[in-house]
Amino acid sequence: MTKDVCGGGEEAALNWLCSRKRGCTSAIPNITWKERRVFPGHLVVPARVGGYSLPRRCSLLIRKEEKKHRFPAFFLEENNTVGKMSVFPKISLRLEVEKYLKEDFMNKEIVSAFGKQAAERKFEILLNHLSHPPSFTTVRVNTHLASVQHVKDLLFDELQKQFSGLNVPILQHPDLQDVLLIPVIGPRKNIKKQRCEAIVGAQCGNAVLRGAHVYVPGIVSASKFMKAGDLISVYSDIKGKCKKGAKEFDGTKVFLGNGISELSRKEIFSGLPELKGIGIRMIEPVYLSPSFDNVLPSYLFLQNLPSAVVTHVLNPQPGEKILDLCAAPGGKTTHIAALMRDQGEVIALDKIPNKVEKIKQNALLLGLNSIKAFCFDGTKALQLDMVKDAEGKPPFLPESFDRVLLDAPCSGMGQRPNMACSWTLKEVTSYQPLQRKLFTVAVELLRPGGVLVYSTCTITLAENEEQVAWALRTFPYLQLQPQEPQIGGEGMMGAGLAFEQLKQLQRFDPSVVPLRDTDIESLRDARVEDMIWLANKDCIGFFIAKFIKCKST
Repeated sequence: MTKDVCGGGEEAALNWLCSRKRGCTSAIPNITWKERRVFPGHLVVPARVGGYSLPRRCSLLIRKEEKKHRFPAFFLEENNTVGKMSVFPKISLRLEVEKYLKEDFMNKEIVSAFGKQAAERKFEILLNHLSHPPSFTTVRVNTHLASVQHVKDLLFDELQKQFSGLNVPILQHPDLQDVLLIPVIGPRKNIKKQRCEAIVGAQCGNAVLRGAHVYVPGIVSASKFMKAGDLISVYSDIKGKCKKGAKEFDGTKVFLGNGISELSRKEIFSGLPELKGIGIRMIEPVYLSPSFDNVLPSYLFLQNLPSAVVTHVLNPQPGEKILDLCAAPGGKTTHIAALMRDQGEVIALDKIPNKVEKIKQNALLLGLNSIKAFCFDGTKALQLDMVKDAEGKPPFLPESFDRVLLDAPCSGMGQRPNMACSWTLKEVTSYQPLQRKLFTVAVELLRPGGVLVYSTCTITLAENEEQVAWALRTFPYLQLQPQEPQIGGEGMMGAGLAFEQLKQLQRFDPSVVPLRDTDIESLRDARVEDMIWLANKDCIGFFIAKFIKCKST
């Protein structure tokens, strides 16, 4: 559990802890304890504090309210939280991949600074978090067409319908004014499992845990007696072992909740290609999140919190020419255009045709006219011969853009929930060379004084901090810049970056908070600032670096 004793300092925090453990309400005399940083924001309290013995080691999680110039707020967290609130097993990885990731999180710099045991524990917590969904659903308001308050009111009415009058709060993020946060209710452990079952693929299962219904293409197996209108228990085949069309499955499966079948088994597996709609409508999911299927499509864009942070860090301005080098499906592209008030030029590139069409569709749906999307390989976007570029189409002349966003293709190891990843080590480690090719093009296309933002949705050192260290060595005219807003934690040790450089990075690491149950009662008692803090921490794994190009190349 976590206890907030904001403003009280170490003594108040430790008083609370000892009174809870020993029934003692008096102040602790002569507090003497060895402060030891385990990871940024954490302190470890010894097993004996002020003469009182504690049954288990506890950590002191510190959050500084720097903007308000207040004393630190202290959060006491029992250190036995690995798996405590888990309803799913930790993410299943190939042994070679898990070993590779463990070497990242237990590299020499980290072990030397914090100790082997603490580093190993943090890694195990991270693997456990990756299989569970974040604590909040995040949506971005299209401020080009409507005010945040207007959309918030419309969304409140929609949630009342979806949740049958359940009063789930909608929070506006204080540092990201166009972002709304909706708490996820769960895990709900009193759902009765049904005799009739359906098995869905792992990707479909992940979507269900984020609020989606089950679409027909995602259904792998169904009980032989399943009819339209039946109450169905839905399970995820996390290891991909279930055969399409099977009538039963006894392999590894994870319960996702109950739903109503829209079709019979015979209809689902009829082979008709036009069957692409909802196959099972979830009514009792283990994690209750709103469905955004065709909900306010011109006003809302479903987006993970760090993905919305990226565009604010880029800070696009009206009238600028901006490049989104790897743009699909267009969430950040449309966010850039909205922040520019649709004034200027946003060039979006992707090399897959149907993804480019998706960008165009999203721009049209959101009413944004400043976006030009092209099907083009970003690694070839630089025009090497100094001839005039063809009417604003790629490839482009050097130093053509005021700002460049490189949301790079990556291993995606920070995505949540993700219960199983079957990738080989070769696949996981294949992205670094491609990222460097794209980064080199981005630098060349950026004008002097321009801003380059690099981001990934992965947790590996090779794709994040190591790329920053490489960039600073390779391009001496690039300077790392502080980020605003700074919502994530600092960068991770292990790539040889200085502490001041690590502080200029943002690494979103969900393992910094324990998994927890959320129900309506706990939401009624929760403070808004604590919910915002939790949303900032318990999100997907993500990384952001911001550079400025100091001179022409």
